[in-house]
Amino acid sequence: MAKKSTEPTSANAAAARQVPMRDFSRSLPMSLLRAREAVMRQFRPSLREHGLTEQQWRILRALAAIEAAEVTELARTAFLLGPSLSRILRDLEARNLIERKTAKADQRRSMVSISKEGVKLMASVAPSSEAIYAEITQRFGARKLAELQEMLGELEQSLAGLGAGDEASAEE
Repeated sequence: MAKKSTEPTSANAAAARQVPMRDFSRSLPMSLLRAREAVMRQFRPSLREHGLTEQQWRILRALAAIEAAEVTELARTAFLLGPSLSRILRDLEARNLIERKTAKADQRRSMVSISKEGVKLMASVAPSSEAIYAEITQRFGARKLAELQEMLGELEQSLAGLGAGDEASAEE
């Protein structure tokens, strides 16, 4: 008995490529991911030098902007899934970069804040981070960067609530 090939025929493969969609490389999600990767490639070496992951830095940045946050709100703010956030918070707490306290209003919830050590670490990363921002601004242009950030904010606002069934979070 002849064995059927599981390899697609060239006709089937060509048909599969004829899906009526925009080119993969021109899809908005891919364009945004490529741009994000290009930006983060600039910051990763500095974060690694300071023993931080991108996600840890994101949490510290978020906490530095506020007094304290409930864990689920912090997950939404930093675009992290709960299980990942729990692990990251455990690591940051072990390094004394954050503090956790039980919420006064609800003993089942915990509030997270940046510690003095966390603020000191951020202060040591800040000059490098600002130098990277300056280089990005110099290469791309201050006006274009401001316009890009404005347009991204407008895109986010215009899509708010659209297909909001599952609040998927970016992990990276």
